[in-house]
Amino acid sequence: MTREEFIEVLDGEDYSYKIEGGKLIVTSGDSEGNFDLYLGSIPSDVIFRNPGYVSLLYIDNIPSGVEFRNKGDASFSSVTSIEKGVHFNNHGEVYLKSIFGSWAHYWEGVIEGIGTNRLLNKMISIGLFDR
Repeated sequence: MTREEFIEVLDGEDYSYKIEGGKLIVTSGDSEGNFDLYLGSIPSDVIFRNPGYVSLLYIDNIPSGVEFRNKGDASFSSVTSIEKGVHFNNHGEVYLKSIFGSWAHYWEGVIEGIGTNRLLNKMISIGLFDR
């Protein structure tokens, strides 16, 4: 999906966004601040900074430059590939059904004392999920 197509979807849903330094920043979703869309893909260089959760259940790849700074969970049922340059800095949990089978914090490889998102970001940075 191109950035322009993604902006058309955001406009159609009345989701707020802004463009800063080449990044498309999603600032709100529905009336509760949640971002919930049934898309097959998203463009690179998108930052989710909405006050609720992000749910993108049908995308299979999270492209480089996408960052999650939302206040809630980030949920993905179909993601099998996460490119380097993706960051999970959200305040909730991450659901990656096709990779972990569940929420990331339930994965048996989680190391006690290390934040789940921190461990996930490290695995992404070394290309573990880049296919």
